Amino acid sequence: MIIAATTDFREAARRRLPPFLFHYIDGGAYAEHTLRHNVSDLSQVELRQRVLRDVADLTLDTELFGTKLAMPVVLAPVGLTGMYARRGEVQAARAAAVKGVPFTLSTVSVCAIKEVQDASSAPIWFQLYVLKDRGFMRDALERAQAAGVTTLVFTVDMPVPGARYRDAHSGMSGPNAAFRRMVQAATHPRWAWDVGLHGRPHDLGNISTYRGTPTKLEDYIGWLGANFDPSIAWRDLEWIRDMWKGSIVIKGILDPDDAQDAVRFGADGIVVSNHGGRQLDGVLSTVRALPPIADKVKGQIRILVDSGIRSGLDVVRMLALGADATLIGRAFIYALAAGGEAGVTKLLSLFEAEMRVAMALTGVRSIAEIDRSALVRGDVAL
Repeated sequence: MIIAATTDFREAARRRLPPFLFHYIDGGAYAEHTLRHNVSDLSQVELRQRVLRDVADLTLDTELFGTKLAMPVVLAPVGLTGMYARRGEVQAARAAAVKGVPFTLSTVSVCAIKEVQDASSAPIWFQLYVLKDRGFMRDALERAQAAGVTTLVFTVDMPVPGARYRDAHSGMSGPNAAFRRMVQAATHPRWAWDVGLHGRPHDLGNISTYRGTPTKLEDYIGWLGANFDPSIAWRDLEWIRDMWKGSIVIKGILDPDDAQDAVRFGADGIVVSNHGGRQLDGVLSTVRALPPIADKVKGQIRILVDSGIRSGLDVVRMLALGADATLIGRAFIYALAAGGEAGVTKLLSLFEAEMRVAMALTGVRSIAEIDRSALVRGDVAL
């Protein structure tokens, strides 16, 4: 299959992956309205083309939390990344290093923090949930700091897990799930050879390190469900702020008042996110949530955004609406599944090329120059 655009990676991933893994990354909550709107709403934001603007010296460089980035893109935390390619977190982090952007390791990664940090020179961020097992949280923070992680991404939009109906149909969960996954693996021999056989151990590396015993895929959903904490409140984050020596980014903000609370809390950044449409179906797409949040807190805190971003054009759209940088999740997982490290490197190169074209044709030469004047309308009129 020829990969000529970022969207080509999705079809390549669909062909290669067992259905339970493809649908786990591709799906969303309930009827998946928010999942679809994340993409469709963003595609309707119209860029304002300008001419004769002298864009010869164009740069994508930016700075975030004291680190220089080659472009305003961060690989987002995605659980089970190591199931999409052999030691997938390591491969993705290496691709991020090649392209000069950070990689964010999920709490529920296959590869543990130290393995990823030892294998890559990319800036490694670490994502953490508020869990009932505070001992695990302390252990994870200590391990992250010991590995040199300087940016903590704190996910706050999962006090309870969303209902993801695709998983029951695909074999990720539901009756006879383990048997169904085994059959699917047998009918996808390339994945079975690369990941199923040679990508072991298939456990949750950070959790297994803490527990001292393997935490397998079949334990994944049960462990998370038992450990999410619906009593989470801002007060529960205070000890983390006191303990963590680096930057703290609060992920899962959709409301301007919550963004203001993050400023008062003392966070260094927020991620405007609806968890890729995987939590509460029917909430705003992030491109619609972003402008009022930016209007309220821009300049007080660094604003990142995820969900629905599939191209470099989408990155420019989000920056024009007030973001300082973007996170990409599904897009890089599709690329990882399709081609491993080389696939993610190519995806990021495509993002870079698309950003350069969009910036040149909207008449801006630097990331700092991208604002709502780059849009036909300064808001999201949908």
